[in-house]
Amino acid sequence: MRNKARDYLIPTQRLRWRCDPEELGFRTTRDIDASDALFGQDRAMEAIQLASEIRHSDFNLFVFGPVGTSRRFAVQELLAKQAANMPVPDDWVYVNNFDTPDKPNALRLPAGMAQKLRGEVEELVDDLAIDIPTLFESEDYQAARRAIDEEFGQRQETAMAELAEKAKDQEIALLRTPMGFMLAAKKDGEVLKNEDFKNLPEDQQKKIETRIATLQEELSGVMRNAPRLDRERRRRIEQFSADQTGQMVRDRVGDSKKKFKGIHALQAHFDVLCENMIANAEMFLSFAADAEEKPLSGKLEKAHRDPWFHAYMVNVMVSRPREAQNGAPVITEDLPNLDRLTGRTEHDSRMGTLVTDFTMIKPGALHRANGGFLVIDARRLLSEPMAWTALKQCLQTQVITITSMSERLSLMSTTSLEPEPIPVQTRVVLIGDKLLYALLVTLDPDFGELFKIEAEFEDDIDLTPDTRSQFARLIAATTKRDELRPLDAGAVAGLLDEATRQAGDCTKFSLRIGKLRDILREADHYAGQREQDFIDAEDVRKAISEKEHRAARVRDRMRETIARGTVQIDTAGQAVGQVNGLSVVGLGGFRFGRPVQISARTRLGGGKLVDIEREVELGGPLHSKGVLILANYLASTYARDQPFSLHASLVFEQSYGNIDGDSASAAELFALLSSLADVPIWQGLAVTGSVSQTGRIQAIGAVNDKVEGFFETCVDQGLSGDQGVLIPSSNVDHLLLREDIFGAVEDGKFHVYAIETVDQGIGILTGRPSGERGKDGSFPPGTINFLVESKLAGFAARRVELASQRGSSGDLK
Repeated sequence: MRNKARDYLIPTQRLRWRCDPEELGFRTTRDIDASDALFGQDRAMEAIQLASEIRHSDFNLFVFGPVGTSRRFAVQELLAKQAANMPVPDDWVYVNNFDTPDKPNALRLPAGMAQKLRGEVEELVDDLAIDIPTLFESEDYQAARRAIDEEFGQRQETAMAELAEKAKDQEIALLRTPMGFMLAAKKDGEVLKNEDFKNLPEDQQKKIETRIATLQEELSGVMRNAPRLDRERRRRIEQFSADQTGQMVRDRVGDSKKKFKGIHALQAHFDVLCENMIANAEMFLSFAADAEEKPLSGKLEKAHRDPWFHAYMVNVMVSRPREAQNGAPVITEDLPNLDRLTGRTEHDSRMGTLVTDFTMIKPGALHRANGGFLVIDARRLLSEPMAWTALKQCLQTQVITITSMSERLSLMSTTSLEPEPIPVQTRVVLIGDKLLYALLVTLDPDFGELFKIEAEFEDDIDLTPDTRSQFARLIAATTKRDELRPLDAGAVAGLLDEATRQAGDCTKFSLRIGKLRDILREADHYAGQREQDFIDAEDVRKAISEKEHRAARVRDRMRETIARGTVQIDTAGQAVGQVNGLSVVGLGGFRFGRPVQISARTRLGGGKLVDIEREVELGGPLHSKGVLILANYLASTYARDQPFSLHASLVFEQSYGNIDGDSASAAELFALLSSLADVPIWQGLAVTGSVSQTGRIQAIGAVNDKVEGFFETCVDQGLSGDQGVLIPSSNVDHLLLREDIFGAVEDGKFHVYAIETVDQGIGILTGRPSGERGKDGSFPPGTINFLVESKLAGFAARRVELASQRGSSGDLK
């Protein structure tokens, strides 16, 4: 049977695939046309194209696929092309709502108008801050004001003059004293002194006092009229000043309105702005007076920056000048928290109080992407509190509502705003992984309604002459974009070999260009150290090996424990019920194979197969499934007309971590068959593969890592020429073994067998024929299957015998 095992040896040429540099058709990548166009992603690109073109609001896009397949680059490139042919979206600004200041108004403006409007309003405020004070200082204004003062002064003086003339006619004098006006008697044109007045006859005194009392009443009337006249004067001055200011403001605002003719919303806003400026013209005077105290500050030329005039300013949320940008925006938000997504309202601390106004409203990514595309990393979005909920709300309502997290959670009570919502028409593109997409579809009923298109990127592509040429052109484009040295044909072939190995299939190569790009940049570094003008195959090989070396510390430590005998793995001799299985350990992005010793023990029992890994909760569900399948295989293949009377145990020796997967089920079955047949297994062989209930050996993953892991153990313990591995036949196309393993196989020092059935595998492992049932239903004597069935039949007979002795049929364990 050992000689017959050669029939299952895999031909050497099928153990690896290497790209022949001569077939590439160029000397270096300088000789070919560079192209960074993605290939092999037609299905995903069609989905992205559809999402970029369709106008319905709920056809947003979720992009997923393996990391390193240039998902983000493809999305950005295609969206940029589509956006270039789209119209430039309108601008949006917030302006003060003078009636309700806590609810600012949002204005839609033609593209490029927002910045012009802000500049015009700033210039308007600056001009009025100079013109209004200048108006009140002008000679014309001062002359007109003096005329009003003189008019009202004359009216007061006329009344007093008339009273004085009347008093004079009655021999009464109207005198002005420091205490005001007073009336006194006169005689012969002279004011009577008090003593002289008392010397007058009594009847004459009474007449004079009567005349003075009457005139005093009239004087009081004149004096009482003075405040009324002063008020009327002030009103006249105020009205005159308002007329003069109003005319100036209207003329200046009218000039501004003409610059935005045809924009109805702005015409109305300018009208409101004008009336408010006229009503608060005194503010410009106060500001000018304050500025005069600081003659070197230049405040008048920068009046729009002063908080006094914030109410008139324009808060530009989005502005896209037509001459500076063509098409719609493509915005990528790398930190999609609530504030950066939907915008925020900032606050200022004044006198220990947080205050705000509409000028402190800041735009979010949705504002900047309005009318275009917004690209977000899905995992980052979902990790930010309330961001996902806010995004869904905006997409459902098609408006952007600015609400802070503190307001949503009612954590703060402070001055806040309720800005008018801005309509939004944005195509949102989420980039994530397949698991995240599945979770959203399953757990969020809104997701399917809002994200109706999915674009899944492929992990690999078929290896053909056409795709090989596309790969070379992509590598050439990468070197130019990253400013690297060109590659010769051998280096490109080495990268393609690595891409094929990453795909784990000699008929395909990986589309995870990101990993290859890292190798390429490291190879460029090594080429620079050698002062080479180009990157060759040796640089690529060194980059690959150095990358593996940096990540292989754990692998090397595990390998050392086996070489020193701490972990026992036999690669020579024979043993009953013991076989070498192959496992894979993954650490970050590095994966390596590790052999493990699997042992089985069997005895008479009640038909129970004990999986020790599962019993101690170290075995995962897939591993347990594999054990149950092989148990059923035993029960249905051998002694089928007798009760299954086996008690067996399986264990991964010296395994202290979790084990999952069914790739060891074939090895476990072989250990059981060896134990039952009492036939030893060659320990220089290792096995990988899952087993079906019909006895077929099925494909497994990471076959190259597993073969290489056992090969390294054999090298450490010494290659004897009898060592090798058994793999499923369906995994032959996945073999891409290292150069050293390929050389060892060529030299006959190591072997790789491909098996399809359990019978083939047990025959190779034991060196005995497995045996096939004859027409009489029995196996040939001396074969493995004969020995296994005989043992199980003996167990069954003994069990029946013991049961009859005990008067019971089945408490045997």
